[in-house]
Amino acid sequence: MPNQSLPEDLRTWAEIDLGALRHNIDRIRSRLGPGVEILSVVKANAYGHGAMRVASELVAETGIFGVANLREASELGPSAQGRDLMLLSPCLPGERHDAVRRGHIVTVSSASEAEAYSVFGPVRVNFKIDTGMGRVGCSFANAEEEALRLKHVAGVGVHSISTHLPSADEDDGFTFAQLNQFSDLVKVLRGHFPGVKFHALNSAGLLTQGPCDLEIARPGLLLYGISPIEGVQSEFRAVMEWKARVGLVREMPAGASFSYGRTYVSQVPIRTAVISVGYADGFPRQASGNGASVLIRGIRCPLLGRVTMDQIIVDSTGVDGVKEGDVVTLFGRDGNASITVSELAEQSGTIAWDILTGIGRRVERFYKD
Repeated sequence: MPNQSLPEDLRTWAEIDLGALRHNIDRIRSRLGPGVEILSVVKANAYGHGAMRVASELVAETGIFGVANLREASELGPSAQGRDLMLLSPCLPGERHDAVRRGHIVTVSSASEAEAYSVFGPVRVNFKIDTGMGRVGCSFANAEEEALRLKHVAGVGVHSISTHLPSADEDDGFTFAQLNQFSDLVKVLRGHFPGVKFHALNSAGLLTQGPCDLEIARPGLLLYGISPIEGVQSEFRAVMEWKARVGLVREMPAGASFSYGRTYVSQVPIRTAVISVGYADGFPRQASGNGASVLIRGIRCPLLGRVTMDQIIVDSTGVDGVKEGDVVTLFGRDGNASITVSELAEQSGTIAWDILTGIGRRVERFYKD
């Protein structure tokens, strides 16, 4: 959807490119071995992109949708078009009955946890094994024994067995050893669980470990066109661009100070643009004073002073004819210039996942193809 077709009273919005989304899942498919099922991770409102619309676009290549919790599964609803929904986080005791009633695949770390679901009826489980994440999952040392206990819990069907890669984007050596360890266990468990599917590869794992003999892959960030690994970003297309508008243009004298704490004082006269976005919209306050910029008419305009709740101030001196209502690119492309969400994340001392999922409800989403 081109900028000029958007309502002029929009203060800030995100543009979601559905063609890029389809391109990315096609590229992911090309990296997988034949017959590998894709579990598309659409938790946290599809990383801020809008879970229902994203799921509708991905459904043709998706066997399972991964969500964090029961509420996200409920919100996804018909958009999943009958695909299985896997709850990737443990359910609270008060959620278990509904999870079973709705037929979701639940993630468990022990036979006793699975049994707590089975009192409400037949349930399918994803048995998680901890090989280094330290968050949820059965300890690796006890995994075979616990899996055999799980096998004999009445009313429990084991859908899949999985682990999680905590360092696939940082530590190839650890990840390689971790997958080898898991693969050795998989060889043993296949004999006990014929037909059960195994999975481990997240986005970084898909890029660094290549095809493997597991039946499911779990891409998340990569679906949305952001590579957690350097050197392959050009293969994928960013799905979201975040925009705002100039709310006010001011000519400021030398010596003028800006924002809370007066952390920036201009040494020369400058023209500033006040942009209608702030940390209440998800623009990170941590970007203050760390070299962040926005694009106005294809020109980088540095952030001045601290990010405030509803506005930021930038130096627009280098932009000819800048005026109120002009479109500002917070991340995305404007002409020949671009800012990536990963760049903004680095300037904010965080990660792309945090920026995307933090974009708030005041930011309307618009979809283009």
